[in-house]
Amino acid sequence: MLNQLGPQPTLLGSRTPAGRGSQPMRVRVEGDSMRPALVPGDWLLVRRGAIVHPGDLVVARLPGDPDQLIVKRAQWRGADGWWLESDNQRASGRRDSWDFGPVEEIVGRVVLRYWPLLRRAR
Repeated sequence: MLNQLGPQPTLLGSRTPAGRGSQPMRVRVEGDSMRPALVPGDWLLVRRGAIVHPGDLVVARLPGDPDQLIVKRAQWRGADGWWLESDNQRASGRRDSWDFGPVEEIVGRVVLRYWPLLRRAR
């Protein structure tokens, strides 16, 4: 799960208004599916409509629930879309292409984790 902050705080799952396709968006990570790369509470800057390469972290619409957005790692692009996987396959409640198949609608590519500035070792 992710939360977004734009001009006004809204849930990331809300539809993107027309004409905002190239604007960056800020999102907050929720859940453990992307540990250790991302942890709950991390804030990310996402470039909408950016070119995606295998290995990139991306934000995509959850198939079957297009109002819900997810952050996953792009593995490969096939004829039906991108294969997306969680870094932490053991996370409870994790959902990725192993569950729903390739994803056509990639919202954007994560370009930066900007908060917290430093992460303490656990």
